[in-house]
Amino acid sequence: MSETLYEAHPSVMRTRPFAVLLAIALMVGGILVAVFGEQLLPPEITGQIDGKMLQMIGIGVFAIATLPLLTWWVSARADRLVITQDELIWTHGLLNKQYTEINMASVRTVRVSQSLFQRIMNAGDITIFTAGDHPELFVRGLPDPNDVRELIKSNPQSGV
Repeated sequence: MSETLYEAHPSVMRTRPFAVLLAIALMVGGILVAVFGEQLLPPEITGQIDGKMLQMIGIGVFAIATLPLLTWWVSARADRLVITQDELIWTHGLLNKQYTEINMASVRTVRVSQSLFQRIMNAGDITIFTAGDHPELFVRGLPDPNDVRELIKSNPQSGV
């Protein structure tokens, strides 16, 4: 087995920075409403809503904000890219696994795409081309995508 040169999962924070920050803000807001709702909110609102109902609303906001964050995290942890000297191995899936192995000698082109926010967060999308015009592998939200490209280009076995 070859030495592992790179191993990473897609990054949730780097892929969805605003959505993650919004979810965290809603989680904190839900906790604050559940615990300190009667002290934080104006009397016009707390006078119309029972204290227990206010706690339930806060817990509900917390739960609703936690669900997508947890889903994104599990989805990101289910995907993994491993680069060795001989091959690239992409593992996808949580219960059903899909493995894609690409020999370094067959890599023809490595494309890195980054939006403005991905550049700020040092993340990006990687597309690997082998023999055909269609990409063999497409990975979203990997950390340090230019390092991955340079690692593949500098490998003596790659065709890049």
